[in-house]
Amino acid sequence: MVTLNSLYTTPLRQEALGVDIEAFTPIAMMGVDPFVLWVHKDEGISTFEEFVEKVRSMDGDFVMGGAGQGQEDSIVIAYMSGACDLDINYIPYDGGGAVAKDLAGRQIMATVNNPAEAKGFYEAGDFVPLLAFSDERMDAYPDVPTLKEKGHDFTYYNQRAVVGAPGMSEAAAEYYRDVFSQVYESDAWQGYVESESLSNLPMDADETRA
Repeated sequence: MVTLNSLYTTPLRQEALGVDIEAFTPIAMMGVDPFVLWVHKDEGISTFEEFVEKVRSMDGDFVMGGAGQGQEDSIVIAYMSGACDLDINYIPYDGGGAVAKDLAGRQIMATVNNPAEAKGFYEAGDFVPLLAFSDERMDAYPDVPTLKEKGHDFTYYNQRAVVGAPGMSEAAAEYYRDVFSQVYESDAWQGYVESESLSNLPMDADETRA
C-alpha cells in the first residue's frame, strides 16, 4: 500500500476503525512532499504579508480549498490560521487535483497544494507561490520564504511511503525492500523527485517503526 500522512491521522480520528498502524510492515520511504501556499495571479497578491492583509480584510469570507478534512491540507491551513490570526473559510475536496483545478478557475482563492499538483499551473503563469511549509527554501522556488522565516516553528511534509500487510514474512518484506530500493536509487526516480520538488528522506524499517 502506498501511504500518505493519513495513514496516521485517520486511525487517530476514527478509533472505531480498529486500525493499528504499527501492525503494518515497513517497506520504503520514497520521499516527502512539502506544502506551498498558492494564489491565482489575478488575486494581485505577491507576498505573504499581502495575503495576510487580504484575508483579514475579508473577515471570514476568504475561501481556501484543500484535500480532505482533518488531513494534510486542513492541518496546514489550520495551523497557519491560528498562528497568523486568520479567519479562513475552508472547503474540503476529494483530492489535490480538483483543488488545483478550482484555484485555476478561481472557484476558491488560495490553496496549499503540493508543488507537483500545482506545477503545470505555475509554469503557465497562473499560480503564484507565497510561502513554503518546509525547513528551508525550496530549490524550485528560491524566492519563496518559509513559514519559519516568518517566525513560526512549523514545517509539514506529506510522506510517500510503501507499507506491507500485517504479518508479512521477513523474506517477503526484504524482497519488496530490495525492489523499492532499486526504484529509489534509479535515475528515473531521482529525476522525478527533483522535477516534482519532493525531498528525499531515506529511512530503514526500524526508523520507520520508531
